[in-house]
Amino acid sequence: MGFRTPGNTSNPLGSKVTQAFVDQFPGLNTLGISMARIDFAPGGLNPPHTHPRGTEVLVVVEGTLLVGFVTSNQLNNTLFTKVLYKGDVFVFPIGLIHFQLNIGNTSQNPGVITIANAVFGAKPPISADVLTKAFQVDKKVVDYLQAQFWYDNN
Repeated sequence: MGFRTPGNTSNPLGSKVTQAFVDQFPGLNTLGISMARIDFAPGGLNPPHTHPRGTEVLVVVEGTLLVGFVTSNQLNNTLFTKVLYKGDVFVFPIGLIHFQLNIGNTSQNPGVITIANAVFGAKPPISADVLTKAFQVDKKVVDYLQAQFWYDNN
């Protein structure tokens, strides 16, 4: 197990996450971090997700990424974004929703919860009453979203 082999990015998101947790790297035990390799096709996206039990440190090996995270409700759900280039490092704080988008023409890092998959693809489904109030949308919108196929790039 390692990160030598590029992941297949021929999918609807144009990205592939190769995860490495404590099972593969015992040295990560109790550190609250994990490791992953993310490969991106041009325009590829690692969709909004969160790591409930770990901080993510991302290193851009090649290419150009637009990255961002959203602060907590107490901080007005403020979006922070930055364009990263080869050699840049970025930290996504534990538990915050974040994403990465390849805005260059080339390719390039703990438990993952992809927001759309978790909220609208939960089994059994989250009650439509909960979702309509939380997202302030009509039940028809919730029904539509729950019926979609949510692609998982992990």
